[in-house]
Amino acid sequence: MTPITPKNTPEFEDIGLDPDAEIAIRQDLTLVALGKRPADVALRVGRLLDVSTRTWRADQEIVMKGRRIAYVGDAGTYPGAVARRVHEPDLAAVPGLGEVHKHIESSHLTPEYEAALVLPRGNTWTCEASHEFSNVNGAKTLEFWLKARAAGSPLKIFPLPGSAVPPTGYEHGGGHLGYDEQKAFMSQSLMTAGLDEVMDWPGVWDATNPSYDRLWGMIRATFEQRGVVEGHAAGIRDMPTINAFAAAGLASDHEAWTPEEFWDKLTHGLFMELRPHSLPEVIRGMIDRGLADWSQIALTTDDRSASDTLKLGATDHNVRLAIEAGLSPEIAIQCVTINPARHMRLTPWVGTIAPGRYADIVLLSDVGKFEIAKVWADGRQVSDGTTYLPDVPKIDWPDWATKTVNIGRPLISDDFVIGAEPGRETMQAAVLRPFHWADDFLTFELPVRDGAVQRDETRNITKFAIIDRFSGKAAVSKMFWLGCGPRTADTALACSMAHDKHNIWCTGSSDEAMALAVNAVAEIDGGWALVSGAKVLASVRYEVAGLMTCRPADVLHEEMQTLYQAAETIDWMFEPSFHPRWSAGFPERLAFATLTCAPWRWVLLAPSDYAPQGLVNVQNGKVHPVVF
Repeated sequence: MTPITPKNTPEFEDIGLDPDAEIAIRQDLTLVALGKRPADVALRVGRLLDVSTRTWRADQEIVMKGRRIAYVGDAGTYPGAVARRVHEPDLAAVPGLGEVHKHIESSHLTPEYEAALVLPRGNTWTCEASHEFSNVNGAKTLEFWLKARAAGSPLKIFPLPGSAVPPTGYEHGGGHLGYDEQKAFMSQSLMTAGLDEVMDWPGVWDATNPSYDRLWGMIRATFEQRGVVEGHAAGIRDMPTINAFAAAGLASDHEAWTPEEFWDKLTHGLFMELRPHSLPEVIRGMIDRGLADWSQIALTTDDRSASDTLKLGATDHNVRLAIEAGLSPEIAIQCVTINPARHMRLTPWVGTIAPGRYADIVLLSDVGKFEIAKVWADGRQVSDGTTYLPDVPKIDWPDWATKTVNIGRPLISDDFVIGAEPGRETMQAAVLRPFHWADDFLTFELPVRDGAVQRDETRNITKFAIIDRFSGKAAVSKMFWLGCGPRTADTALACSMAHDKHNIWCTGSSDEAMALAVNAVAEIDGGWALVSGAKVLASVRYEVAGLMTCRPADVLHEEMQTLYQAAETIDWMFEPSFHPRWSAGFPERLAFATLTCAPWRWVLLAPSDYAPQGLVNVQNGKVHPVVF
């Protein structure tokens, strides 16, 4: 084969793993490593962690050409010429940190601003679990996630198109991905690592489920391309089901809450991705069990807002938590570098400080405390402390990303009325509560006034609605929920982030307020709106896909603080739930309360031909009236 000469053209800029460019780059790196071509930069460090052997090497030199590493060895041993030399004798080098499973959409920042937020915190690559954007615009998923990198962002995003598009066979919306779509994604770009978390477990094991053929088609397309099929085993704890889950080819789980559950899944072949909320307990549990081999474990973020990242950190926060729980720094670092890279089959490019990999290096001033001094990515320094050094690329996001809220018309109060049967003074109502995982919905008798079934704030019962934001049919499903809405009169809260279908949800103490809140969200192309007394008290703009904003993290943070301050003036209903993250006050977790994956059963969906009123048991497909 004739050597390919790197060219100063987009396909040879080493940003998207183009196959021709990849061969040319590696042919060039081979000669640079031999000293036959000059290198660009040599970074000399006090010591370097080889995560492949979990050993420290003193006084090492990392030699870079373009965005890649060409040579690693003892200082002074590189045989070639170097254009620039940098010496950091007091700092320790570890590989750029990776997210094995993250929804960037949950930071509520577009990818270029996500990069500016997380790169100074050590996160240089992310496996993006994209059933969020995929559910808004499935056809544009791959283009969306590669656009920031093409514009010059140093963050490597490896997209995994969503398996949950739609989340169940009873939903519809902005995306429908199956065999053909997944095959196309996997063949179009080497950046596509596999299939996003398979969440609809009944759709996998039950051949009568309407999602069965679609899901197995996506799994097949992923296997055909040697990709990774990520899993989501929430609520799966019995041995027959754990075995079935692993047998289906679902390679991982990030939903284990206890050391016992974590161990059972780990010992049955699942790659375990450990989230912060259960990390300390699980780490201590694994240490107590004498776990010697941590190679099948990664630390992962899953969902974290920009505000929380500003306060806590990104992947670096996960590492510090693990160290505080008793894990050695070296193993903790493996769990965010080589372990996830191996699992996602990305080791040729990320996960180690080694030749051929991207020159992504985290420089630590204190290894035990995991204090980051500087970060390099793509062969250049990108941060000093938590200050991001490069310019954020300006991306003019097209209408397919920004005009995604299509209700069809402004809503009115009548759209939220729940009508009663003629002549009835009371009606029985099916009632849900946040994170209601029981086999049956709750039932309450509610009063009827002027032909409509009424809320009952004395029993913490309010109205909850899902508004179809994709079809333009002004379709609204509504029912009563327990312990989650505003008690303050004439008040409502609406949001276009509603995992995982991301229709608009709204809860309120009056139908007029609910209409106003939903219309306010639509006017800003998505986000949050809090209304009270016929006024919009605060709103937060998520103008990209109704999930993200094209603005810096600190700007979004300030806007969220304004929303929280306004929310403090509202009296919010609350009843404790067994779910540990359901708390009193502003009900932000309602954004996750409309999930339809296991272990959810009865849920409220947008109206469809299958369930015109929207109340569906997603485990078995049963439907039920909201009042009867």
